[in-house]
Amino acid sequence: MKSTWIRGRQALLALAVVLLAVLATLAFVLSGPGETGQAAPQGVTSRPETPSAEQGAPADGGAVGEGMPKADPVSIDVPKIEAKSSLVPLGLNADNTVEVPPVTQPMQAGWYKNGPTPGEVGPSVILGHVDGNKQKGIFFRLKELAPGDKVSIARKDGTTAEFAVTKVERVAKDKFPTDAVYGDTTEPELRLITCGGVFDKASHNYLDNIIVFARLIAR
Repeated sequence: MKSTWIRGRQALLALAVVLLAVLATLAFVLSGPGETGQAAPQGVTSRPETPSAEQGAPADGGAVGEGMPKADPVSIDVPKIEAKSSLVPLGLNADNTVEVPPVTQPMQAGWYKNGPTPGEVGPSVILGHVDGNKQKGIFFRLKELAPGDKVSIARKDGTTAEFAVTKVERVAKDKFPTDAVYGDTTEPELRLITCGGVFDKASHNYLDNIIVFARLIAR
């Protein structure tokens, strides 16, 4: 009887985990248009407090398993797409969506301050506009990245976290992979997010997101 009870309890726990994942997906809401009618670069909710599973980018042979100490990021450099920017901290809006950099400053990137800092174990998230204010944005060419491309994050403690891209995805905003982006990971990882796909003139919003997954390879 005792073993049967244990198996039943384990099944209930597994079901609860699945339900949490479903709820996290249902909690997704689309971001509103920017001040100039341009879409915000992403449409995600906050990082789930209880992720359903440890998910992230595919394994990378050169990944650094141990994380770096907590230190706020200062700037980002993505050589392949000539994207360089300082990083401003981003929190949550009143509707629980993630803040984005000012659309009037489309070349400004920002980092999600409620998650791990770049180099710490877990997924660090950096957001940038694809365009705005009738100009190209900092992540206008983000979709050009491919596995192996490098991303450098300078940190306030004087160190630099070096990441290598593991995959690039284009996903519909109403199917945003919240858990894969914000869910816990066992190694230091990075996510770069912007808008992409077709621009819907009726809603003044891009229909998709471009998401770059990367892992720490040097510090």
